[in-house]
Formats: sequence, C-alpha cells, structure tokens
Amino acid sequence: MGTLWLQQQAELPESVRIAQFALLGVALLALMIHLTRAKAQMFRWTGLAGLAVAGGMLGFAWAAWIATSRLAEALPPVWEGRDVEVIGTVTELPQRHDRGVRFAFRTEKVITPQAKVPSRLSLSWYHEFDRKSGQASPAPLLAPGERWQMTLRLKRPHGSANPHGFDYEAWALERGIRATGYVRTRGVNQRLAEPSSLWADDVHALRANIRDRFQRVLGDAPHAGVLVALAVGDQNAIPAEQWKVFWRTGVGHLMSISGLHITMVASLLYGVGFFGWSRVPWLLRRMPAQRAGALLGLAGAAVYALLAGFSIPTQRTLFMLSVVAIALVMGRMSSPSRVLCWALLAVVLIDPWAGLSPGFWLSFGAIGLIFYVSTARTGTPGILRGALLTQVAVTIGMLPMLLSLFQEVSLVSPLANALAIPLVSFIVTPLVLLAMCLPWDALLSLAHLLIAWM
Repeated sequence: MGTLWLQQQAELPESVRIAQFALLGVALLALMIHLTRAKAQMFRWTGLAGLAVAGGMLGFAWAAWIATSRLAEALPPVWEGRDVEVIGTVTELPQRHDRGVRFAFRTEKVITPQAKVPSRLSLSWYHEFDRKSGQASPAPLLAPGERWQMTLRLKRPHGSANPHGFDYEAWALERGIRATGYVRTRGVNQRLAEPSSLWADDVHALRANIRDRFQRVLGDAPHAGVLVALAVGDQNAIPAEQWKVFWRTGVGHLMSISGLHITMVASLLYGVGFFGWSRVPWLLRRMPAQRAGALLGLAGAAVYALLAGFSIPTQRTLFMLSVVAIALVMGRMSSPSRVLCWALLAVVLIDPWAGLSPGFWLSFGAIGLIFYVSTARTGTPGILRGALLTQVAVTIGMLPMLLSLFQEVSLVSPLANALAIPLVSFIVTPLVLLAMCLPWDALLSLAHLLIAWM
C-alpha cells in the first residue's frame, strides 16, 4: 500500500521528507514488534495495526527513493534533438519490423563533449532510403552483447496518457529507460571488436540464438511466434491478430512463459532429483532427498525465468518457489498465504512500480484464488475435482478484477482453458523445452501441429 500511495502522488517528496518517513517507519516498526510480543490481547492487535502503518511508511519511502534516483538520470532538454556519439552495448532481444529494428541499448561512454546521456536507452535503427535509386538499405542485424559506436538523436520518453490506456512513460520509467531515439545513418556507426563480458548479456544472447533457431526451423509457420514466446518469453513474436484470438478466448496467459509453466518445470525437476537422490544411500546420508529435489527444482525454475526475461509473473513464481525451497531445506515448511506474502514483498522491493501493471494484480489474484481452493483442510480432492474447482474459482473470482482493469471478460474462457491448460502446459511446453536442449527439429514440428490444432 505504501508503494501504491507513492505512485498516486502528483510530485515526489523532498529528500528530507523521504528520510523522515524512513526513520519514523523503522522506529514504529521496532515499537510495534515489541507490542505484538505482549501477552495482553489488546496490545497484540494494536501492534499488528501499527506494523501495517510502519510497513506502509517504509514502502512509501522506499518507492520514493527509487523513483528519485531514477528520475535524476534524465536526458537534459538541451540535448534533445541533437546528434550525440556514444559507445555502448545492445541488450535484451532486438525486434525487427517493417521499417527497421528496435532495440535496448546500455550506454558505456559518451564521446560528444559535455553531452549527458542516460545509461539505458530505447532506440530504433531505420532502413536507409536512397531517393536517387529508390531502394532502401536494410538496417544491420543486431545481436545482444554486441558493442557499438553510434551516432544518436535522442529525446525524453513521451507518450499519451488516456484513461484505461497504456501509459508509455510509466512503462519506460519502470524499466529504467530514460531516453528514446534513433540511430543517425549518416553518422559514425560501427560494431566494435570487443563484445560485452556481462553474464546478463550472455543470457540475452542465448535467448536470441534460441529464437533464431526456432524461426529458422519453423519458417513461415503461422504459430511459430507462440513457440518462440513459450521458449524465451518474446511476446512480440506473436502477431496482433493471434493475440486478439487468445485474449478473446481467455487463454492469453498460456501463450508465453507463465508462472504455471515455471512451476511445472520446477515440479518435474523436483521429482527427478528426489527419485535419483533417494536411490543413492551415501547421498541420502548427507542430505534428505526432499531437500535435494527442492534445490534442483529451484535451480531449473531460475534458469527458465531468466530465459523468459524475468517478467513480473516469472518473478512472482520464482520468489514463491524460493520461499518453498528455503522452507524445505530449513525444515520449516510455511503456509501458502505466507509464501504468497514473501513473494509479494520481494517483487515490490525489486520493482516498486509493480502495482501499476495489470499483470501484477492478475498474477497474485489468480495464485491467491488457487491457494484458497486447493489448500485442503479436510482431505485431498481428486485430480478432476481439483482441476474443476480451480477453474471455477479463478473464472468467477477474477471477474471483478478483469472488468475493472479491461472493462471486458471472455465468456468462453472456462471451456477454452479446460482444453488449453493441459495441452499447452503438459504437452506443448515440454516439447518446446526439449527442442531447446536437443537438436531435434521434429519436436518443434509436433509442438506447432498441436498449437495449430488447438
């Protein structure tokens, strides 16, 4: 609530006020922890209420400090619309389109004297059109991790702010993009010999290689973008018309790496680790098979989340699995609601803007409903009954949130998900994962056949 309160302010508080909120929150936190340990019931409830207030104050101060730091790194107005020469690295996955290529860029050095350029940029490199010949020279093929010297023309992020519409400026601020622009084709633009040495760029390079292989194998197959999205989380690979169909039928959450897919991978690796570890006596003497399986499952989930680009749904799932794994390793298995709260805390600490994203509310809302109906208090429901109960709970429980966020809801979603969830999660996604690890193109063909049939 504290981070959300900050996001509603018209302007940021001064640094002194932020420090006051933080110090007061810490003092109140310490006092309330002392009260909650009191035996008197009145003091206990007072302490819990005070803890909520202290948490809100700390959340407000934390979000304000992060926002102040990020806003301080802005493109000076005097350098808008002027050519600046920089050296930096291509990051994330470049996106090709009809007019050129769009990519993220991390600034390492500014060559133009006295110019100030933010460290993270969103750029476009357009095809160069020759008016004399009437032909266009295509923009170069960019890959993550490549270091370039470029001549850029930049401006501050700007977007329209309409009710219920996409807020581009908030989106850019959340991702640390403090300037946008394009590459000047008539300037100095050259690829440097030394590539980036950061491990994060290596991860994006691996994602790009997987995407290129999938596109090369599938060619012009109509649903190739779905398999790319399931493999590396590149949702831009899916055409707009297909997204329209997926959202109208309520299965859009399955068409990219989601929390369900990461949980499935972690569960599969947990089972493999538990089975293998329990068959070796000398390993069992050093660590219980349950703990070994939990660590293996968490490691697999972390790798898959990195390949997905570490979006909010993947963060939420990874942090929840981390809490479960830590509880298993320490022998202190926690309740589902506590797991959800720790994951919520971790996501908000890393991204104070998370509350502005519809995916944040949909992710935590859906998993909360699933926890509520699947945590059996008087026995374990059967597989079919449990699946039906979960689908009904999510469908009905998410209606108010969907109507509030999007002013529309899919009436055929329960039927579509009844078919799509088991098919995509337990057949198509494992085929995609195997195709990422093994050079068997037939796996991709089979996965595409199933998606096309669905």
